[in-house]
Amino acid sequence: MQVLQFTDKGIYCPAGDFYIDPWQPVERAVITHAHSDHARYGNRHYLCHHDSVPLLQLRLGQDISVQGVAFGENIRYNGVTISLHPAGHIIGSAQVRVQQENEVWVVSGDYKVENDGISGQFEPVRCNTFITECTFGLPIYNWQPQGVIFSNIRQWIQDNQAAGKNSVLLGYSLGKAQRLLYHLRDATPQIWAHGAIYIPHQLLREKGWDLPEIQRITPETPASVYKNNLIIGPPSAADSSWMRRFNPYALGVCSGWMQVRGHMRRRNADAGFALSDHADWTGLLQAVKATGAEKVYTTHGFSSAFARYLTENGIPAQEVKTEYGDMDEEAGMPETIANDQ
Repeated sequence: MQVLQFTDKGIYCPAGDFYIDPWQPVERAVITHAHSDHARYGNRHYLCHHDSVPLLQLRLGQDISVQGVAFGENIRYNGVTISLHPAGHIIGSAQVRVQQENEVWVVSGDYKVENDGISGQFEPVRCNTFITECTFGLPIYNWQPQGVIFSNIRQWIQDNQAAGKNSVLLGYSLGKAQRLLYHLRDATPQIWAHGAIYIPHQLLREKGWDLPEIQRITPETPASVYKNNLIIGPPSAADSSWMRRFNPYALGVCSGWMQVRGHMRRRNADAGFALSDHADWTGLLQAVKATGAEKVYTTHGFSSAFARYLTENGIPAQEVKTEYGDMDEEAGMPETIANDQ
């Protein structure tokens, strides 16, 4: 039974008449998480995990029609049962389980299998068909445990302090930034952040998340306050005028793409830390096998190579073209936040 279909608007359930992470406006959208390539403006009604509700409202506007549900809570549309399950990607991220009669399909959205401490533990969901991301679906991408990575970042900060340099880390404003702040809260006396990071961070603190107090960088902030402190900005800040105020500084980029040294050189970074909110090669294989799926569809990332590997190893898989991917992570943020120079 073809419970879900791949259409020009997104992943569609004909029986339930809803879409999952549509990239064109639809009547009813089930959203896996609040990143801009999965949660887009213009849908009439949104359904997501309740932790994603304020993040969707921040990105898409307070006036959107949105319903939040708990993990494992069943919602029925025209006889089709939907439930959300932890994806571990960012705060509020979820996989979508769709059941029609005895057939179960699961859409992963974006996910990682290592528990980062704030995004929840990825939960494998048994299904007949699994639709999986594969952003890092090549064997070269295998992450170190995050404890090792954060130890390396702390040492880098200490080395910069000894050399009289400020430490600037770049990471996505929603997800990566909160992970950095959660684990580096005591790395320096104060932490200073770009407005694109400060706004969602403060929103999450107001909602009760255990995140540290940080300071917002403004044009009036005196340069003296940055000395011996950590500065966190979005990837778009690299090579911008915003960076000049931190001289002398060392630049560190936090991204899974830093696993390949050429990416670090292209970003003009002094250090690259392969810290990703996506599953690595081993994690992807672990997740697929844990579902017990008889059929797998691979979406954004190294989808062709990953589908071929699965098929050659006894799991029928097929690549599907979607409009998900490595988003401009400021897309959908208010201009006063994204352009906080």
